[in-house]
Amino acid sequence: MASNLIIARGSVESIPPISLAFWRWLIAFFILFLFTHKEILANLKFVKKEFFSLFFLGFTSAGICGAFPFIAGHTTTVINIGIIYSSSPIFIILLSYCIFSIKLKNIQILGLFFSVIGVLIIIGRGDLVSLLNLKFNWGDFWILGASISWALYSVYQVRLKSQFSVFARVTLIALFGAISLFPFLFIESIFFKSTSLSNTYLFWIFFAAISPSIIAFYLYANLQALVGTNVAGLVVYLYPVYGSFYGYFLFSENLENYHLVGGLMVFIGILLSNNYKKK
Repeated sequence: MASNLIIARGSVESIPPISLAFWRWLIAFFILFLFTHKEILANLKFVKKEFFSLFFLGFTSAGICGAFPFIAGHTTTVINIGIIYSSSPIFIILLSYCIFSIKLKNIQILGLFFSVIGVLIIIGRGDLVSLLNLKFNWGDFWILGASISWALYSVYQVRLKSQFSVFARVTLIALFGAISLFPFLFIESIFFKSTSLSNTYLFWIFFAAISPSIIAFYLYANLQALVGTNVAGLVVYLYPVYGSFYGYFLFSENLENYHLVGGLMVFIGILLSNNYKKK
């Protein structure tokens, strides 16, 4: 899943972000469909029945989470993307409370506070006053939006029951994600930047379709089925680790003090928010 960080920064010079997200998920759908077409075609009535839930899951995951990190990669660092995205478990807990009235313990509320402050430290580059003066990096807010959207997907992916197997459902989510991006593909090509076919373009498209799409989504869906939404959401703990590694070795990015302070705050917040599970 964290290989998406490499794509977000490595493809910025050659591929428009919406184009990359759209073709990534469309190709992922066709590859997956080779293995799941019998189940899907035999149960088309369930596609109609689950249309709105599939579209919602496709839009929040493959759509928003597919495009926002690539947009963020134009103006922020891999390290920032990794740390801010790691706040997703906090939003999973918060959304569970707001949408499904799952009660929060005091220690969880304290954890939410720590994580929010940690994210703000990173967005403000260690200077929270810069946020008050509206001096911030828009790329950080794009990835924050992706983090919230991933939390929505994680919460509803388990709540919205399906008649399809995990593999077939991921196939349909990929399709609906591509569909949700289709209108924005035209807007991007007309008003911003059009896509030109090249070997570099094909490399990033297929890499994005296979690694952080097919493999990651299939494994994550299985993980949720095995251990539940909140525990599965903890895999993003590793995002800052991979983000720092990729950023330093592949993109010559520096790990600053505010990354360490903000990342520690996020980590403490998530630890406190999930501490109740151990009791």
